[in-house]
Amino acid sequence: MSDAYCSDCKRQTEVVFDHSAGDTVCSECGLVLESHSIDETSEWRTFANESGDNDPVRVGGPTNPLLADGGLSTVIAKPNGASGEFLSSSLGRWQNRGSNPDRGLIMAFKTIATMSDRLGLVATIKDRANEIYKRVEDQKSSRGRNQDALLAACLYIACRQEDKPRTVKEICSVANGATKKEIGRAKEYIVKQLGLENGQSVEMGTIHAGDFMRRFCSNLGMINQAVKAAHEAVTKSEEFDIRRSPISIAAAVIYIITQLSDDKKPLKDISVATGVAEGTIRNSYKDLHPHVSKIIPGWYATEDALKNLCSP
Repeated sequence: MSDAYCSDCKRQTEVVFDHSAGDTVCSECGLVLESHSIDETSEWRTFANESGDNDPVRVGGPTNPLLADGGLSTVIAKPNGASGEFLSSSLGRWQNRGSNPDRGLIMAFKTIATMSDRLGLVATIKDRANEIYKRVEDQKSSRGRNQDALLAACLYIACRQEDKPRTVKEICSVANGATKKEIGRAKEYIVKQLGLENGQSVEMGTIHAGDFMRRFCSNLGMINQAVKAAHEAVTKSEEFDIRRSPISIAAAVIYIITQLSDDKKPLKDISVATGVAEGTIRNSYKDLHPHVSKIIPGWYATEDALKNLCSP
């Protein structure tokens, strides 16, 4: 509360400020002394260590610690109109003359952000990929390499390290034309460079078949009961020595689960949803078939249903 002169009370009275309406109200008679006043304080809460509520940071985006200027540089855009083009070209020339050491990094970070958005990845994975690329770029040894493959490999490694792995085929689909072979080579190069920087091997994280299961099941539109059974089955399969890639095992388990349900999925649809070739799924199914009675949850399928599964 603060004091102000009230015209009805004819004296100084305590007033109350209504923040939602922007009104200043006399606490004794209820007269609105001022309406729709402008709140000049910051639009957000501040947790700065300084005393008081004065936050000098009112505008601008967040800073980027990976850039030399914190990402707060100014870029002059081109306005419309003939005179605007002349002004823009003059200012643009001066802007281009000033050397910006972060220009390449900014373009790379934008490309990583675009790939992350297309894959639906969270911000922590994107930030990790930016950090990996910055560390590789600081070593000045990536000149002449396929930039798209390098950025895609950074994103692949970031997904692995954040325990949200994506298949190389999924990364390749957003890599602006980079092939799986090029991304694989770029990944080996990055791992080698980061290992030389730290003096030890880079931790990539372990891939499990269950990491892909929920996403693959969602792509196929499977019901919750089938998704739960597939997740339990793929977890159980890790107890057996099945020498197949986790992605192939996940695809084969999905094939088994769908064959045991009323909503059977063709092998071709599973191949498209998982990115695993039909022949690879058949071979993985052949390896899993002897263990189906121990892998498939008892609440999902009976022994008779398991016996009626087609032989590999």
